[in-house]
Amino acid sequence: MPPMRTLPGWWLLCALVAGPVAAATPPAPAAPAIPGAGSVAPEVQLCLQHLKPEERDRAARALGPLESVPLYRVQLEVEPKERRVWGKVQVELVARGPKPVTELFLRLTPNTRSRQVTLSGAKLNGKAVALELGPEPTLQRIAVEPPVPPGGTVSLEVALKGTVPKAAPGAESLLGSGGLLGGGAKGGADDHGAFSATADVMSLVGVVPQVPPVDDQGQPWAGPQGTGDLALYEPAHVLATLTVPSGWAAHATGTPMGAVPERDGRVRYSFAAAAVRDFPVLVTRGYQSATATVNGVTVESHFAARDAAVGKRVLKYASQALTEFEKRLGPLPYTHFRVVQAPLSGGAGGMEFPGLVTVGTSLYRAKQDPLSMLVGMPGMEAFQELLDAQGGAGMLAQVSSQVGASLERTLEFTVAHEVAHQYFAGLVGSDPIRDPVVDESLAQYAALLYMEWAHGPEAAESLRNEALVMPYQFFRMTGGSDGRADRPTGDFDGGELEYGALVYGKAPLLHHASRKLVGDSAFFKALRAYVDTYRFKWACKACFTQELAKASPANAKALTQLRTRWWEEAHGDEDLGAADLQGLMEAMGGDMGMGGVKLDAQTQQLLEQLLPQLMGQ
Repeated sequence: MPPMRTLPGWWLLCALVAGPVAAATPPAPAAPAIPGAGSVAPEVQLCLQHLKPEERDRAARALGPLESVPLYRVQLEVEPKERRVWGKVQVELVARGPKPVTELFLRLTPNTRSRQVTLSGAKLNGKAVALELGPEPTLQRIAVEPPVPPGGTVSLEVALKGTVPKAAPGAESLLGSGGLLGGGAKGGADDHGAFSATADVMSLVGVVPQVPPVDDQGQPWAGPQGTGDLALYEPAHVLATLTVPSGWAAHATGTPMGAVPERDGRVRYSFAAAAVRDFPVLVTRGYQSATATVNGVTVESHFAARDAAVGKRVLKYASQALTEFEKRLGPLPYTHFRVVQAPLSGGAGGMEFPGLVTVGTSLYRAKQDPLSMLVGMPGMEAFQELLDAQGGAGMLAQVSSQVGASLERTLEFTVAHEVAHQYFAGLVGSDPIRDPVVDESLAQYAALLYMEWAHGPEAAESLRNEALVMPYQFFRMTGGSDGRADRPTGDFDGGELEYGALVYGKAPLLHHASRKLVGDSAFFKALRAYVDTYRFKWACKACFTQELAKASPANAKALTQLRTRWWEEAHGDEDLGAADLQGLMEAMGGDMGMGGVKLDAQTQQLLEQLLPQLMGQ
């Protein structure tokens, strides 16, 4: 382990970025004067550059004085060749609530399965303290003695080090290690490659220890369960430096403060972020970038050089989606938004974090040769024989073309889904572990709305069937059971396959049913009111239904009944149809322009045997 470098004086961060700056990362402008800032510390003023000037007052109304928002100071050093990361993190908190603070928790999501990141040298308000293992593998506890009264300040500093595991085999394949487009293994912990390394990418999501929200009894919210998202935190400011070898680049949430060459040949990147609920970090080699501007937001797409054409389309999709969402949902408060290509695993298409999202390498590359992703799978030789029997090489070429077009729609829809997550739950917070149905259903339906706004109602209806209805029907056909969508991530015994069918497939259609009930005018009025009311706050499971009821009082009871039906009960077969294989093949064949595919008994039996293998079971 190289010697720990001393943390620089953070009030000197401006001076740090005033040094030589790499051409690829322009220096940030001087921190503008903030109206009413008064005694706001220079560090906080640096962070507030990440908020649009007109959004700072709105943030203060939601969060209170912005200088009292938690502040993280982060210094990380990365050695990709050895897959190591180390550094220091300091967090300053103002004690809120009616009771004194007697304990603090830090969450490290990479430790779900093992102690991949370790903490040491803890100091509380400058005094050495012990770190205790918390009630979950991802938690560590620190006793606060003497207790800090409400309004007092707590300062906690820790050193960290970790070894990043190699990415799962096949992480860059659409099938990956978890099945076709969202299959996934049942049970067990999986972070979809959020903390993993390949030859050219180190994804360090979760390496920065953060203080989790606590419930009314002062206990931390539950951490990652092996299905769904990892964590979400109270809005906080972050100042970070990330030092990487020459030839590598660092990506994180926030305003880029510059990239300064070090004497040893490494490069130190700096970022300042304001009022964000997480702080993801990625380090890449050989990546290119493309940039656009949307209503004061710098939108960046970072991608492998070989995938430049797709990376530029990703920028277009992200910019288009953000444009549409800002019109209907209100402005994104931040000045920068990044999309980074990453080797996700377990069938994940993307992962969301405030100010930065990742999109799976599999989606960047699948369209290049759509059917190659199936080569070598059990049963594929028989499937190809079936295609040959149905129409020979011409049928295979037609299927390949249509699969490629479907994959491009999937790419655009995935990007729109991740952009929508900037609002749900990046801006409008909700518990992603206990109540995943809240943000996932809204992000999924917002992505469907984007497709409607960008491509028309027919395209949206086709994608509604393809991306929401059919996954549920496939799940049922492979032996899965319908059930309650509104439950914690750890309660999905069927793993990602069940989670995807119920949370991503069935649950978002509550919003479709609600829209039909109240009409477009009331629906979109309520959606905007929901975002405006809960910006930077925590929303409840019924909060959007309550906004809908305000916009359409006559339908208040019916709206509650709809939420119960779609989220708490099991009416999927009745509402979406329990399609058989023949029905699905006819629908898919019609979409491919083949007039429907008629299956004889032998063919249907073959496909019924093949289907579970395609779905990762």
